[in-house]
Amino acid sequence: MTPARKALRPTMAAAVSVTVLAGAAFGLAPSVQAAAPAPTTATTASASASSGVSIRFVDIPGDGGVKLAANVVAPADADASRRLPLVVLPTSWSLPQVEYLAQAKKLAEAGYVVLTYNSRGFWQSGGKIETAGPPDIADASKVIDWALAHTPADPDHIGMAGLSYGAGISLLAAGADPRIKAVVAMSGWADLVGSIYSGRTQHAQAAGLLAGAGELTGRPSDELRQILDDFFSSGLAKEPELIAWGKKRSPAAQLDRINANGAAIMLGNSWGDSIFPPNSYADFFEKLTGPKRLELRPGDHATAELTGLLGLPNTTWGHARQWLDRYLKGERNGIDTQAPVQLMSRTASGDGYEGYPSWSAVPSGQRRVPLATTEKITANHDSGANAGTVLLSGALDQFLKVPPLASIPLLPRSHAAVWQTGAAAREQRVRGTVKLHTTVTSDRSDGTAVAYLYDVGPLGIGKLITNAPVTFHDRTPGTPFGVDLELFSTAYDVPAGHRLALVVDTVDPLYIEHNPDGAHLTFSSPAADPSYLTVPVRD
Repeated sequence: MTPARKALRPTMAAAVSVTVLAGAAFGLAPSVQAAAPAPTTATTASASASSGVSIRFVDIPGDGGVKLAANVVAPADADASRRLPLVVLPTSWSLPQVEYLAQAKKLAEAGYVVLTYNSRGFWQSGGKIETAGPPDIADASKVIDWALAHTPADPDHIGMAGLSYGAGISLLAAGADPRIKAVVAMSGWADLVGSIYSGRTQHAQAAGLLAGAGELTGRPSDELRQILDDFFSSGLAKEPELIAWGKKRSPAAQLDRINANGAAIMLGNSWGDSIFPPNSYADFFEKLTGPKRLELRPGDHATAELTGLLGLPNTTWGHARQWLDRYLKGERNGIDTQAPVQLMSRTASGDGYEGYPSWSAVPSGQRRVPLATTEKITANHDSGANAGTVLLSGALDQFLKVPPLASIPLLPRSHAAVWQTGAAAREQRVRGTVKLHTTVTSDRSDGTAVAYLYDVGPLGIGKLITNAPVTFHDRTPGTPFGVDLELFSTAYDVPAGHRLALVVDTVDPLYIEHNPDGAHLTFSSPAADPSYLTVPVRD
């Protein structure tokens, strides 16, 4: 990570602005803390009388005695005469422990003891934000210990579930605590560094959103603050420390332990997740050896699950309940007999899923698109092709079918390399991970490129199918080198008569770019090593 051309201060200012706007929609604003229910007897009695469910607000000693603010939600008639399956729900990043209250009540009505708790460092819980570090994983086991001692929870039927941060903690806890028999991890990550530092490129808006929200609603640890400072300042000497920090917090690095413990794991994510792109979940899923399920659908980070948090009907939460019922209560509800990979195309209408036996079986073929022409661009200029805005763009695609757009004929060729196919005679069902292989020559030793794949209609308007950044360091100026880039996985149906367009430029608001002023990038296709795009398709 060489010093990036973009200054840190504007990036962070924009990130905090996005955080405040997102907070209004997702409940991150500081006023939520004052509105959170206090741990009073009146609140508990009211909940019991109205729904047959009791709600207790308790403090639980976590790792090192740190106080964890929690809710216990259970059937009102639950007592020591019978044991009930337990579901533990760690909160999402920056959200208070009432986040899951609507779903916790539904689970309790179905016969579960549910314990939701504020992750350490946030809101009323003590400690500092450890970013799913060892203290957070130890907290999860302490919460289970407490539940077994203070509720009628069954020690042989314990599950964890969560959204975003809670998903990551749940997966990591499954590798550390063999008592956990089932996990539902929604909108989480398997590889933390691969999510916010893919292609050796900082995902500035995603990390900035997390940093800003953490400062607004919690108490970041000194380690987290240092990691973020190093991340945004782009010091290449700190890269090994960043990678080691992220690996410690990545379920993919705990795969052997997770498989050894054998929990039944359901993973869910959205194609447009701008914080945790779906690629690492798909790779992680393929390597799991126990009962497993992968759901990928339209949307951005946590947008697919949002209505469920409000208590409204929600397919994702419905499937999560079925998964827990199957593996904690033993119900034969059929979810384990369905195809383990369930995908919904971004262009599909309704809630219909496509089932596949594995992630590798999703595409039935690979379309190879040659990139024969040589293209040279000047860096440091936004061509007009971009991947949108964190949280917002994927939500617009999900609800309105409006992904980021670009007029392909009007893109300035001095700043954007463009290759297009001919119009397709029939619909192309893109399914999986698009891959780019090309040869790059730069007149500087460091640089960044961002690749975009568009669905181009008759008027030349391109709808973004997928994208990904790549950064290089310490290259010899003027010497060509090969680049292999995986774009973010997707499912998208390109209509008959439309073209595919690959666009590569050097600036995108989502990412920090590393191109020195006046740098030039050339993309070529040597005869001995032709450039091409591989598009996974489904017949």
